Amino acid sequence: MELPELDDLQFFDGIARATTLTESARQWGVNVSTVSKRLARLERRLGVQLVNRSTRRLSLTAEGRRYAEGAGRLLGQIADLEDDIGEQRAGLRGRISVHSSIGLGRAHIAPLLGELAAAHSDLEVDLELSHLPVHVAGTPYDFAVRVGRLPDSRLHARLLHANRRVVCAAPGYLERRGEPRTLPDLAEHDCIVIRENDTDFMNWRFGEEGDQAVRVAGAMVSNDGDVATEWCLAGRGMVMRSLWQVAPLLRDGRLVQVLPEIPSPRADIYALSRPVQALPRRAGEAIEHLRRGLATRLPEID
Repeated sequence: MELPELDDLQFFDGIARATTLTESARQWGVNVSTVSKRLARLERRLGVQLVNRSTRRLSLTAEGRRYAEGAGRLLGQIADLEDDIGEQRAGLRGRISVHSSIGLGRAHIAPLLGELAAAHSDLEVDLELSHLPVHVAGTPYDFAVRVGRLPDSRLHARLLHANRRVVCAAPGYLERRGEPRTLPDLAEHDCIVIRENDTDFMNWRFGEEGDQAVRVAGAMVSNDGDVATEWCLAGRGMVMRSLWQVAPLLRDGRLVQVLPEIPSPRADIYALSRPVQALPRRAGEAIEHLRRGLATRLPEID
């Protein structure tokens, strides 16, 4: 079995995007031995190890991450060059690789990227959804969609949409338990808590800078925001959720915003990428498409 005619950059870009060598082999229609031999030949030529072979899941070495990042950048530049001089000048071609959180990705990012792919027949979209944030540098992702405060980074951050987190409750819960009037009142209510990463998830923060914290408690805790929202709709307690998720529920009255006069910290939606000059044109166009699409799907905030 022979691999398709791929240069080393294309070959390793495919390796870096896969989770296992078996997945790479399946994509190219060859067996794992063929891919493994080609990889070994590339490593001998470069004089470095690019892939760790001690785990079942594919893992790049530091040199492998650097080579993958460079390969993706150069392949993107080649695709952009071909766009500029080819007959399909008005369209986008090549692959974009995007990372997003699961909830936002399912609700908004995936549909919008689907629209973009439908409009450009030569565009390939690779969207990975995960609860865990990802660092774009040294990965095959063109950009990652993040919500909330950004880490200090040399990455380029493009604001996709302004967003806040708000406290909500079902009308039935408020009729039964009463509506809190001050922040300390929250401590007396059943609060549904979302367990996220390493954050202090039992503290709900308020104020423009998040400098006011209320310690909440309740019987319902989940690491999935959609589950927490469903519990809230069922009247199990109050929840703090992003407006991107609960705005339709607030509009139709299934949920009610609690303490609306007290500001909550911004939790804006960003696209994180390498510097703009190193970003393939198709990825830049995808970011702009997401920005325009979120503006039509989500409410504007102050």
